[in-house]
This record gives sequence, structure tokens and C-alpha cells, in this order.
Amino acid sequence: MRRVIFLFLDGVGLGPDDSTVNPLAAGNLPTLTRLLEGQRPTTRVGRLSTAQAELVPVDAQMGVAGRPQSATGQAAILTGINAPACLGRHYGPWPDRRVRAILDEGGIFARLNREAPGQAYFCNAYPQRYFDAVERGKRLLSAVPYAAVQGGQLLADADTLRAGRALSADFTGEGWREELGYPDAPVYTPQEAGRQLWRLAQEHAFVFFEHWLTDILGHRQDLAGAVADLERFDGFLEGLLEAADLAETLILVGSDHGNVEECSHGKHTENPALTLLLGAGRRELAPRIHGLDDLVPAILAFLDGQVL
Repeated sequence: MRRVIFLFLDGVGLGPDDSTVNPLAAGNLPTLTRLLEGQRPTTRVGRLSTAQAELVPVDAQMGVAGRPQSATGQAAILTGINAPACLGRHYGPWPDRRVRAILDEGGIFARLNREAPGQAYFCNAYPQRYFDAVERGKRLLSAVPYAAVQGGQLLADADTLRAGRALSADFTGEGWREELGYPDAPVYTPQEAGRQLWRLAQEHAFVFFEHWLTDILGHRQDLAGAVADLERFDGFLEGLLEAADLAETLILVGSDHGNVEECSHGKHTENPALTLLLGAGRRELAPRIHGLDDLVPAILAFLDGQVL
């Protein structure tokens, strides 16, 4: 069975090869370094093809001047539509009615689930306080959960997390115990969480995991925190790769805009967004990807068997 696993890291671009500002240059990232044959994902390296990976600097501006923003960037990732061009500007963080209309038009969850219900799955779990805030109108759905719900999925909750059918956005689940008040939430090492993602992916052709802390740490200019966070992600990716059958699985690591790669100023950047292709179809798909709006066509081509 062909499968795509999308690991979405909010606010991660390809930035300077400078360990004083860029956690991707400063951290101990053995999995990424091995995949890139000793290189770091920075602007100095640019587009890179190795025996195991394709590193692609992806245009997050897509012809629209200014700093890319989350709502329009994520809409482009989720639909294949150039959302900033549709609006004439970059917009975010929350999708307004214009961005929601774009997500309604072409969201990948809806497109895949119309063909076969449950084919596409957003695997992040949310605590009850999140659902309560949405219900009261105190919180808006960001682009990814909005697209999942619009595609017919009920967002995963604490019970889904406990049952092993969802993951915490922090990889390990420790935040659910320490910050959210769920003492019985499962806790994993980063490597165990990666293996758990592979297990829950078995029932689906497209699985999307969202990690948003990278963007927050970039805004906070927290280099040390960003290094620790990306080191956890590196372990998470290690566990996933150890478990995954890459003969028919494409793993895509992607982002919506730059931010954390320049922890010196706390703002989004105009750097290319990090994109990494691993596993099946990577060599054929990498040349097709230039902007954020090229990701959905590449994913659908792979799932449709147009790419060997």
C-alpha cells in the first residue's frame, strides 16, 4: 500500500550556517546529518540529493512580496493552491473566511476522503480545553485542523491519544501530563513516538502530523529551546525511519515559512521553507517541487501511482 506521512514543522526555513542563531546549525541532529551525508539543512547547502534524502528549498513567498504567514502558507500546503496570490498578500496566523474558502475548495483531506473515507488522517490529539475554547468562540481552528474537519474527520481527543490512535504535538506526550493535567496520558521517548506514528499510520494512505512549537520558539528567540526541540524531532524521525517500510512510503518533512532558523529577531523570514523527502518516489518528486503549492500535486501523483 502506498502511503505518505507528512511531518509538518511550523516556522522552519533554511537559514544561515551559523550556530549562534540557527538551531539547525547548532543542534546535535544525528539522523538529519546522516540522511544529508554530513551536511546541515541550511541555505549554504541549498538543494541536495543524497543516497537517502532529497533536501528541497521551497519558495514560501510564491511570487508575493513580504514575509510569509501561517494561514496562507498552510493553505497552499494543504490544497496546492497559491493562497497568497489569491489574496494578494500573505495572511495569518488564523485563516479568515477567504483562506477558509480556499481550504474548502481544495483541501487534501476532503479530496482523499471523498475517494475512500478515512484514507487521510490528521493524527494530532487535542485536550478538552481546546474543544471547549472552540465551542465558546474563544479560539479559531488553525488551517490544519480546519482542513481535517472540513475533510470529514473528528479531531482526536484525549481518549484517542490514550488508545494509541493519535499523538501529542510535542512528540513525547510529556506536556499532556505536566501542563495539561492528564496524568494517564501515554508518554514516549522521541524514538518510541516515531515508531508509534508508523503503527497508527497503517490504516491510512495519508497521515499528517503537526508540530507548532518551532514557530513559537522562533518568535521567542529561544535558541536553546529550539535546539532541544529539534533534537527531539531528530529522535522522532529516527524512530519513524527505523519502523517504516520505505519501499512504498514517502515521508515528507515540510514547513510553511521561515522563523526559527534565525532566532536573533523573533520574526518570520523570507528564507525558503525546509522540505525533506525520504523513502519511495523521492528522486522523481523532488524536481517537481518549487513552491508550497507544489506539495499536494506531488503527494497525489505518488498516491495515484504516477511516480514509481
